[in-house]
Amino acid sequence: MFDLIVRHANLPDGREAMDIALNAGRIVAIERGITAEAREVIDATGLLVAPPFCDPHFHMDATLSLGLPRLNRSGTLLEGIALWGELRPTLTVEAVVERALRYCDLAVAQGLLAIRSHVDISDPRLVTVEGLLAVREAVKDYIDLQLVAFPQDGYFRAPGAVDSLNRALDMGVEIVGGIPHFERTMDDGARSVAALCRIAADRGLRVDMHCDETDDPLSRHIETLAAETVRHGLEGRVVGSHLTSMHSMDNYYVSKLIALMAEAKVHAVANPLINIMLQGRHDTYPKRRGMTRVPELLKAGINVGFGHDCVMDPWYAMGSGDMLEVGGMAIHVAQMGSIEDRLRVFDILTNGNATAMGLEDYGLEKGKKADLVVLQARDPVEALRLRANRLAVIKGGKVIARAERRVSALALPGRPGSVDGALYAPAVKIAG
Repeated sequence: MFDLIVRHANLPDGREAMDIALNAGRIVAIERGITAEAREVIDATGLLVAPPFCDPHFHMDATLSLGLPRLNRSGTLLEGIALWGELRPTLTVEAVVERALRYCDLAVAQGLLAIRSHVDISDPRLVTVEGLLAVREAVKDYIDLQLVAFPQDGYFRAPGAVDSLNRALDMGVEIVGGIPHFERTMDDGARSVAALCRIAADRGLRVDMHCDETDDPLSRHIETLAAETVRHGLEGRVVGSHLTSMHSMDNYYVSKLIALMAEAKVHAVANPLINIMLQGRHDTYPKRRGMTRVPELLKAGINVGFGHDCVMDPWYAMGSGDMLEVGGMAIHVAQMGSIEDRLRVFDILTNGNATAMGLEDYGLEKGKKADLVVLQARDPVEALRLRANRLAVIKGGKVIARAERRVSALALPGRPGSVDGALYAPAVKIAG
């Protein structure tokens, strides 16, 4: 007797009509025609079943704070940073926790069960750290919440940031962050990368840096990050986030840079929604898209992730917690329109992001954790196109969120009485 069987599921790799048996928090079988019984059965006939979505780049300390203390009128990155600087001194632990937990509720409903959040440590009170450590404990049974010690105002630039970052790590934040392009000089930025990688190496921690989030092609801190990764033996444990300056660099330099990143096994995390919104603001026309060179990074064998980054905060007034929205924007900005490209984007939202985060026991394979999402779509391409409804979200073999199928009733002469949101186009054989 299994705890749960999901029957007749379509899988992201193209297999169809597969049964997935879950027991004691693990996937114990993936095959057709499992005859055993289960305490609960989900009929997934014609539906896509995937591992849960992961978000490798988010700011949970700021989420849902839109309008506090005022709106970002220009919608720019720099006004967002200034606005956050106004809001930060007024934050309380209780307010940070309340907003973050509301976002986590939304995340679960969206099948988003792993999130890496950058936590601003620039305020020496470390209210954000205290709050998100409490949130991490509160959601540990259903969300894998990773925390990054992030010196928003600069590691060297902000008074007391060096001490605050070390205190945040001592309190239990497990990843070292940075923002070298926001230091006063390029040299200070490079020094910050070196210092922060040294801290990570000494403490045995991972690194995740906001790196070159600018249109300036001469902002090349990812080069230093790759070099310091190799110097300290941190290969595979370092993420360069944003990397938007690469969109403005000349091709010759990028050909060298991507090779260095591949050698260092640095993960590259783009944030399509935020990158397309905030970059290129000094351009008239032609106007740069801003997002980093995703297809070229993938071609070089570099693991790429996509983050949501912000939801209704000083930098971004929109957002839904839906990683399929993130993937949809990536498809458009990176012009990844082929079937193979779109399949790759869906894989990034799951496996690629999980790899960037260093998640263990993740994936839709026998022996992995029994964490799944049932989507109202037949395949990954359709899921991205329709922003598919999450019909069931499963954590540890238990259903923790459900939704009704998206069906619209019609009153049209001679036409069907309803239309299913997942059946707008003929099925296309994409894999398998």
